[in-house]
Amino acid sequence: MLDNKAAKPMTMSQKILARHAGLPQVEAGELIQCKVDMALGNDVTTPPAIKEFRRLGTTKVFDQKKIAIVPDHFTPNKDIATATQVKMIREFVREFGIVNFFEVGEMGVEHALLPEKGLVKPGDLVIGADSHTCTYGALGAFSTGIGSTDLAAAWATGIAWFKVPEAIKVILKGKLNPHVRGKDVMLHLIGIIGVDGALYQSIEFFGEGLDCLTLEDRLSMANMAIEAGGKNAIFPAGAEACAYAKERAGSCGIVEVADPDAVYVREIVIDLADVPLTVAFPHLPENTHDIEDAFAQKISIDQVVIGSCTNGRIEDMRVAAELLKGHKIHPRVRAIIIPATQEVWLKCVNEGLMNIFVEAGAAVSTPTCGPCLGGHMGILAEGERAVATTNRNFVGRMGHPKSEVYLASPAVAAASAISGIICGPQHLQK
Repeated sequence: MLDNKAAKPMTMSQKILARHAGLPQVEAGELIQCKVDMALGNDVTTPPAIKEFRRLGTTKVFDQKKIAIVPDHFTPNKDIATATQVKMIREFVREFGIVNFFEVGEMGVEHALLPEKGLVKPGDLVIGADSHTCTYGALGAFSTGIGSTDLAAAWATGIAWFKVPEAIKVILKGKLNPHVRGKDVMLHLIGIIGVDGALYQSIEFFGEGLDCLTLEDRLSMANMAIEAGGKNAIFPAGAEACAYAKERAGSCGIVEVADPDAVYVREIVIDLADVPLTVAFPHLPENTHDIEDAFAQKISIDQVVIGSCTNGRIEDMRVAAELLKGHKIHPRVRAIIIPATQEVWLKCVNEGLMNIFVEAGAAVSTPTCGPCLGGHMGILAEGERAVATTNRNFVGRMGHPKSEVYLASPAVAAASAISGIICGPQHLQK
């Protein structure tokens, strides 16, 4: 063991990695083996992982309770190919006794579902064969995406290799303006640093500005760390995160705090009062514009999607309902609302939000990723434009290569659905 006096300072991410590697400390650039607390797959990435797992010749998984499989991208199955994929998954789950398998009737979009099911808590190390596994940093966990081959190895051994990332320190100060939420803050940050600005680095958030961000804001922000190239994003696990983990997981886990003199390769200060409602124009999340600029361009739209692992939680549904209440969706616009989990869907029913959505002229879906990746439930044709609360707007992401996706918050998406052009709540007629 190293003498504590000689130990080098560590970031939040480094402390979690060190503990899971059984080491007193780790440094950026170091290659380490870590025990994982959860290994996640979905309907797209699990079938190749199953094939690799069987090639290993392993007769059991490392822990039946530390694996989660969530078919969410094409749920319910949209065609024979997707039905065949999930049939393979069901058979694997039954054969190996995997406990945390969630599909039609109890499923949800994976990165909204796992925290809700109490499968992630502060201080955990979570890997998933999906790039947006970085979402769980909102709870003070180290979570990151991996490939299907690495997932198969983790299922067999409970271990994964990591290169310890460098870190960016983001200090938030001030308070958010009305209607501005975590999605806007993250788009604003990506607009500053670019889609490769945090390549293989941790994004660690600090500052008194955290006080005005809800847990759902943080989940939305951590979710999009990969859109800046980040290995992960992480927030200090405060009172709200700990209370949530205690309620859902039965434990607050292990709260890691960055050392005051931890090394960061870059420091960015954002005054939340300066963050506008923000829209990412095609075809990159870094192509950001403030809402006044977007509104001035009078960009007509054909579709609005409110949902996904980024913005499909109950706060997002409430924001959308508040704006849609008493309004009608523009006759030119198809509005699709997708609660991220069955629990969120049921809360929408019990709170009367479903009535508001349907009376406004929106279609409400069962939980699914669906249109986010151009899967189903809202594919765009050539020349069509969509405002979406999703996380990516690459060429062809939601359908035809000559369609366009504009990324925005639920407030902007709902206002745009009403007006037929990209706008904010302030632009709606009273």
